[in-house]
Amino acid sequence: MTISIKRLTGSVGLFFILLLSGCATYQGKVDKARTYLVSGDSDKALKELEPLANTADGDQLVYLLDYGVALQVAGNIPESNTTLLRADRLSEQVDYQSVSRVAGSLALSQEMVQYKGDTFEKIFINAYLAMNFLEIGKLDDALVEARRINEKYQKYRQEEKQKFELNPFSKYLSALIWEADRSYDDAYIAYQETYKLDPTIPDIGADLIRSAKLARRPDAYKDWKKKFPEVSENPDWYNKSMGELVIIYQQGWGPRKYAAQNEYRLPALYPTPSIAKSSRLTIDGEGSYQSHVIYDVQAAAIKTLNDDHGILIAKRLAGIATKAVLADQVRQQNQLLGDLTFLAMNLADRADLRQWSTLPQTIQIIRVPLKAGEYKFNLEGLDVAGNPMGEALYNKKVVIKPGQKNFIVWRSVK
Repeated sequence: MTISIKRLTGSVGLFFILLLSGCATYQGKVDKARTYLVSGDSDKALKELEPLANTADGDQLVYLLDYGVALQVAGNIPESNTTLLRADRLSEQVDYQSVSRVAGSLALSQEMVQYKGDTFEKIFINAYLAMNFLEIGKLDDALVEARRINEKYQKYRQEEKQKFELNPFSKYLSALIWEADRSYDDAYIAYQETYKLDPTIPDIGADLIRSAKLARRPDAYKDWKKKFPEVSENPDWYNKSMGELVIIYQQGWGPRKYAAQNEYRLPALYPTPSIAKSSRLTIDGEGSYQSHVIYDVQAAAIKTLNDDHGILIAKRLAGIATKAVLADQVRQQNQLLGDLTFLAMNLADRADLRQWSTLPQTIQIIRVPLKAGEYKFNLEGLDVAGNPMGEALYNKKVVIKPGQKNFIVWRSVK
């Protein structure tokens, strides 16, 4: 019995398509690592993610992002920075798509397209680097990331990206960094841009009033005083002998991508249950303070995907048409093989579930002006009822210096 070359080639191609349809999705590959992080076994989580992050393929960027955050959660800040810097460089390099990958995505699955990352994710890379540098007291390096945030912000604004895509937290964080550097005019501009992106951020009125006065912008100061008459100025804001403790709290887990219930080819985001909802800072002799949300990562991710919904539908419709054409070419030689080819290509077509899945649900903040000195503090994660839920930093020490800010970055993973 002889088999024609064309039929053999078609059979091999069909086998490949069927094999592809059985491959693990992105979510399946990283789920174990996320589970290890929740259980507190960061070493095992890193072992799961490291080989994925070091594999140079179309998915490398997304695994570098997940690995970088996992390293931060594990307390390995230097390696987290190294990984996120690699991700930042790669995100610039992959800001294009090859013709062959696009063609392959139409014939098979959208997962064949090189992962580029969403706009808010690309800005988040520099925010995470900045947080890492602030955590280890490297203000100059954090300033570099603040400039990178501004560069990306200007670029994406020119591209007319949506406000939620421009990541208000990253702009707010850059304002904090400029303020820590006593570059008050830059800080004021960043707070002002944050307000334009999201005027609902708690205490943004106080930030604008304080930074306008420190930047010696009397007209702006007066305007913001009128805009926010409820804000009572704290004399400690302008007292050079005072310092400030800033807690940046990453709460819970962002939403996860799964195939949409009504269309297996399209992704949908579903909230991830998180026990922790906020945090409480207690400082010996100074009282307690509760965090408030600066940025809702979950809402931004969902809005971004919804905004892309029409484009995703158009791509999948084009993919179905492409599959029909390819299958028809095979069908002209062999009816059964053509039918099987069309069936196999459609089975291989599945929703693209790649995302930066180690991001938190929200970013929250606590800011406390303090006199110079050494303090002991506790930082507790709180559930929806305001009760401690088992994650905390107890009996930690911080040294506050005149005119300086101390940053504590903490993540709750339950």
